[in-house]
Order: sequence, then structure tokens, then C-alpha cells
Amino acid sequence: MCGIAGIFKLNVNGQQPQPDIRAMIRTLTHRGPEKIGVYEDGSAALAQARLSIIDLAGGWQPMPNEDGSLWATCNGEFFDYQRTQRDLIAHGHTLRTGSDSEIVLHLYEMYGTNAIHHLQGQFAFGLWDRHRRRLWLGRDHVGIRPLYYTVHNGYLLFASEIKALLAAGIPRKVHQQGVAQLFTTWAALPGQTLFADIFELPAGHFLVAEEGKELHIERYWQPDFTVADATATQSVDELVAEGRNLLTEAVRTRLVADVPVGAYLSGGLDSSLTVSLAQGMMKQQLHTFSITFDDADFDERTYQEQMAAELGTKHHVVHADQADIQATLPSAIWHSETPSLRLAPVPMQLLAKFVHENGLKVVLTGEGADEFFGGYTIFREAMVRQFMARQPDSEIRPLLLKRLYQYQPALQKMPTSMLKLFFSKGLDEPNAPHFSHMIRWDNGARSLRFLSDEMREGIGDYDVVKTAVSQFPPAFADWHVAAQAQYIETTTFMPMYLLSTQGDRMAMTHAVEGRYPFLDQRVIAWVNRLPLRMKISHLRGEKYILKQIAHGLIPDSIIQRPKQPYRAPIQDIFAELPEYALDLLAPDEIRKAGLFDAEKVGTLARKMGGKRPLSRNDQMTFMGILTSQLWHQLFIQNAPPPSRQDVPMMDAAQHYGVSTNN
Repeated sequence: MCGIAGIFKLNVNGQQPQPDIRAMIRTLTHRGPEKIGVYEDGSAALAQARLSIIDLAGGWQPMPNEDGSLWATCNGEFFDYQRTQRDLIAHGHTLRTGSDSEIVLHLYEMYGTNAIHHLQGQFAFGLWDRHRRRLWLGRDHVGIRPLYYTVHNGYLLFASEIKALLAAGIPRKVHQQGVAQLFTTWAALPGQTLFADIFELPAGHFLVAEEGKELHIERYWQPDFTVADATATQSVDELVAEGRNLLTEAVRTRLVADVPVGAYLSGGLDSSLTVSLAQGMMKQQLHTFSITFDDADFDERTYQEQMAAELGTKHHVVHADQADIQATLPSAIWHSETPSLRLAPVPMQLLAKFVHENGLKVVLTGEGADEFFGGYTIFREAMVRQFMARQPDSEIRPLLLKRLYQYQPALQKMPTSMLKLFFSKGLDEPNAPHFSHMIRWDNGARSLRFLSDEMREGIGDYDVVKTAVSQFPPAFADWHVAAQAQYIETTTFMPMYLLSTQGDRMAMTHAVEGRYPFLDQRVIAWVNRLPLRMKISHLRGEKYILKQIAHGLIPDSIIQRPKQPYRAPIQDIFAELPEYALDLLAPDEIRKAGLFDAEKVGTLARKMGGKRPLSRNDQMTFMGILTSQLWHQLFIQNAPPPSRQDVPMMDAAQHYGVSTNN
């Protein structure tokens, strides 16, 4: 686990000086605080700030193949790498280290860019082929590890975080369409960022760059929700056994490390099952970590304590109060590099700090189960709304929605007339490709009314939804509406927000690596071929097959507990604004940034401090505005702060005894 960066000269006749790779990588030492490695040969430069987890003494990067014709810098982990190492040795390859990262070099020797199909894990990498004058960038299937790139002055630059690109002198400009995406779909769309001309390599893609040629970006994987017929003859017991074996293996491979591994424990089904499987494989006590809140509507400590006691883990708890969350928000935006409509990433940063203070570098987490096993209420909501669309005048069918959202008191009190009005959006077009997310995206787009005239003019007639829909695969139209909702969630919100803003970026603030058993490729392939009734149904509820897998491993009280999504209370935390928020939301500062209408923002800010509770949408709009102002101040108005200079630096070619002469 680490931060990576690189530079490649695309224009062989260009006269612009090469950007400073050392300045780039020094901005990422929070991700890898142990040592910086740098490789340069005149045409390309690679760098890594290392957090050592596997082969602590020998896995320094960038690292070469046998003859130094290939060099790689990798972020993340390749799971089940020992089996690949044995296969490579059997094929005559010589391995310099015991690092999992080295396998990408030798797989490339054998398969070229098709090597991507032989990699299992959570990764982002850059591989430099000196003979072909080719740079190959790759990112894992679902987007667990980030990778950004840009082209400037004839150079391709890439890095784990955008701040490394900015340190190379890339212009800092707002991507206005990216702002529209954020406030509509809750995150920038795949491949996009909020910085003009800076892009994210999307999940399941690789990029090939060669001197004098256009960049080639190729999708090598995407989730497929086409149900296979093969499972129709299998009993539930057979499927449970199959699924449990796959999840057990996914946990086992993610426990492999040369440092201790802990786990996050929220008290819900997903993390509890993960912890149960992990503790069952370990001889020592597993360290588990949880967050608690003051607000009982968001706090899950009772379930966390129950599970820790039941499984016998060494449990640690951090409490996130108003002062902590307010004080940490600017740091969260600095590390996530994007505004956020939610406050939930901030407690995750506090949790990562707590893990680091307890001496751990690696934690297992339960993310991904809701997306692929059908846990989110938006999936069942789409099914209910299609059911409503058949009889749009029904007074009874909308009441099913109250059963879905039992954790939202305001919705429970809603009269049927209001319930129908709120959820009626799109009932006249139930076959629309984004039907499942129509209400969410339409409500999000209402926030665009707070944008300044300049921003609205710049966005023009750009259609966020049309752009999102254009990226759906051809088979999408044939899937069940719940499967369509799963695809949208797993390709937009999950990689851009859940795994990045709330996941990787918050954990790596304190050099903590999260590992995700539910996002194992084999687990995903297995669950995606199951009939929908094995995941979601009106009678059985959500995550049916996962609950059957968990039976006997965790208490039934945890398996059957009502769904409680992880959230953090926005209005309670910001009912009284801290000084920095008052400054950022002042009319002059709003006008200076140019993103929003100062008068409208002022009205919303006053409502936040009022006694009446704001709607969930208004709270998210407020959070989006405040964090956009923070983001603009940190990245657009001001130059990035000085990077750390105390991390030792290693010349990789010298370390490995390889010449860089072409």
C-alpha cells in the first residue's frame, strides 16, 4: 500500500522541461511514510511513497524485472499472489523479492497488457516498458485504489492523488460540468473529477501511452447482472455452502500480510460476518474498531459491543462528537480532493487515525456487500415504484415504502398523499434506464439552483443524467430494475464516493489500508449469477442469501436487525457553524469563489441554525456548498501547502543495481 506517481514524455520533439517527480511524490507521504523510491531514465520517471505490508525488507519500489527493461510502481495488493509466484517460477522467471507487486512485471512479460486479466486484488499501477517506449497504467476491477492522470506540455502525468499532479504545476481550474455531476449524482461521473483537464482512470480500465501516439484507454471488466441459468437447479443449501466457501477464501487471502491485520466492526451484518470469518482463522485476538455518535439515531454501539463480546475480539471504540467532526472536516476535504454532500467520511478519518494510533496498518471492512448482495433500500424502492406504476392511483401500494424506510422517522409520519407525491417521479416512464435513481438524481439536481449565474452559464445545457445513461452497457435494458439499480450504484456512487471519498482517501490519511472481502472478483461473479430472489424479494427482504450464509456464524439478532445505513448527522453537527464555516459562507467569500449565489446560500445557512429540521436534501445541499467552498479555497485559490521533506528517498535503479542507459 502506498502512493504512486509517474511521468512519461509523449512528445519526443517537445522542449518543455520534465516536471519534478520528487515534488510530486512528496505530496503523498501520508499514504506511504516509510521511504520514497524514484526511478528515472530520461523518457519516464516513476515513484512510490511506501507503506510496507508484504516483504517488509525487500519490496521496495519502483522495482524492475530481471534485466531492467520493465519497471513498475504499484499501489494496493495482489491477492493470492503466492500461487502466481509459483507459476511464474515454473515458467522460468526469476523473482527478486517476495513482494506481491513483482508479479505484474512478469505477467506483463508473458501476456502484455492481457496480464490485467490475471490479476486479483485492489490495485493501481504504472508499468514502464523501456524497449517499447510504452507506459501502461491499470486500475482494479471495482475501483478500490485511485489513479489520476493528465496531459500537460507534452507529458503524461499520473498519481494516486490529484495533489501530486498539482505539485507538478498542472493548472488549477474548476471543471464546471463536474460540479453539476456532483450535485446531481452525488459524485463526479466515472473518469471525471472536479478539476478541469484532470481525469480519473475509471474502475476496470487500463491506459496505454506510447511516444507520439494518442492515449489508448480500454475497459477490461464491468459488472454483469445477467442471471445465469446454472443456479436454477441448485438448492439453497448448496448455494449457501458455495457462497460461504468463496467468502471464507476471500477473507483468508486478505489476512495475508507481514503486519497485524484488524477489522472495522459497525455492528451490522456485513462487518460482523467478516469479523466472524476472520477471527475463526486467527490464533490470536483480532483487533476490531468502531465509531460511536451522540445521536441515538446514528449510533450502533449496542450491536458493536454485542458482536465484539460474542466473537471475543480485542475491541476499540472512538467517539465522534460535534467538535471532532467540525474540526476534522477541512482535513477530510484536503485528503479526498472533492466536495461531499455527506458528512460520513469525516468520522471514517477519525477511525483511521484511531487505528493508526493503535499500531495497525491494515483493516478488513464490509463494504461491497450491500451493492452486490442487494442490501440498499434503493433497490427494493425501485421494485416498489414499478409496482406502483401499474396502478398509480392506488392508496395502498405507496405504504410499502414505509416498510422500506423504517430508519427515517420523518417518512414514517408522512401522510399517504405526500408519500405518493414524493415517490411519483417517473411513474409514467417505468422503463427509463435510470428509473431506480430518478428521484435521487432529480432531487440532487434541485441543488443546482444555488449555483452562481456564471456557473450556470458555463454548464449550459449539459445533461448529467444523459451522460450517465450513455455509459450503460447494451445488455442493461434487459436486466431487472433492481439489477439495473445495482449496476448504477456499483459503477457510479460506489467507486467515486464509497471506496474513494469515504474509503481509501480517509484511511490513507493515516496510512491505513482497507481490504474488502465482499469485493473479491470471484465473490462478485458468483453473486451476480444468482436469481434476484436469492438477493432481494418482497417477502424475504434484502440480502437473503447472505443472511443464510451468516446463519450460525453470527447471532440471529444481528442478522435480522433492521437496516441502519452508516450516516453522520449533518444538521446537528452544523447547527452552530464553526469560525471557518462562517468565513467560507460569508457573502464576499461566496462571490470570490464564484461557485454559488451568495444570497441563496445565506438563506440556507440561516435555516441550518434554525429550530425546524431541514429536509435531508437541504442538509446535503448545505454540506455540498460548505465543502465546495472548502475545496475551492484549498485547491483553486491557494497553492498546496509544502510537502514533507523528512521521508528518506531511494534511487531505485541504484538499489537494484540496474543501469538506466537506453
